[in-house]
Amino acid sequence: MRSIRHPGPIALERFAAIPCAAEPLTLLLEAGCSINDAVAQAFADAGFSGGYIRLRNARVDPMRYVIPAASPDGMHAAWYSDISAPEGITVIEDAGLVAGRRDEQPFFHCHGIWRTPDGVRRMGHLLPLDSHLAEQVEVTAWGIEGALFDVRDDAETNFRLFAPIRAPVQAGRRGRRAAICTVKPNEDIGQAIEAVCRRHGFDHASIQGIGSLVGADFDDGSAVFSYATEVLVTDGAVRSGRCTLDIALVGMDGVISAGRLRRDANPVCVTFELLVVASDEEPA
Repeated sequence: MRSIRHPGPIALERFAAIPCAAEPLTLLLEAGCSINDAVAQAFADAGFSGGYIRLRNARVDPMRYVIPAASPDGMHAAWYSDISAPEGITVIEDAGLVAGRRDEQPFFHCHGIWRTPDGVRRMGHLLPLDSHLAEQVEVTAWGIEGALFDVRDDAETNFRLFAPIRAPVQAGRRGRRAAICTVKPNEDIGQAIEAVCRRHGFDHASIQGIGSLVGADFDDGSAVFSYATEVLVTDGAVRSGRCTLDIALVGMDGVISAGRLRRDANPVCVTFELLVVASDEEPA
């Protein structure tokens, strides 16, 4: 299996997971401010500090994003491209937003696919403070209680990354059993998800999230060889303890690839952020 070497000491714990409750939501994101502020306000109005959003058919202007790139120095194993700033309306076709906190303020991490004003389909890492909705949009989401993604210094990668932490629980609220988790570099993403489910007693679960892989090997025999990618989980599930993940990704060449990941063949590049929601059970 492929691997990547990061500059810092290798952490002993290869994934971190915090149990929580997840409540399905429909949110309205307002135009006229950064997408970061619109997401924070929508979650606050629903009574949550964070969660996960699936953003589709959203019109954005201005739109700012990057894709993975080689590191310019030895401080990181990979880095980001120059910022892309298309002129006019960009339409987000599908994106995943992990909403949490950075420096005590609301912040989200987003990977997605969009069509730029010139009609070209692109994928990348959206810059949440510099991108604005041109129109309000309704989104599906999960509100998370009992845990939160919080940006922390990560010694292994030398990045500031989301990490799951515990958070207060509001009395009387009911949601599905769930866990938020992050996965370290060079861990197979499917094996890590299965380990999280075993730890928390989830025989069946839905998987949402975004992250990065060291290339990718798909079930159909195709492969991506870019050592740094940006990934969106388009459909993920654990059934009887076995994980399947359908993803879209973009490599350093800007090419979009998609498909079902081959089992035991896809190591994390920098990090993966996941919401695992137990299924086939009554709410807790």
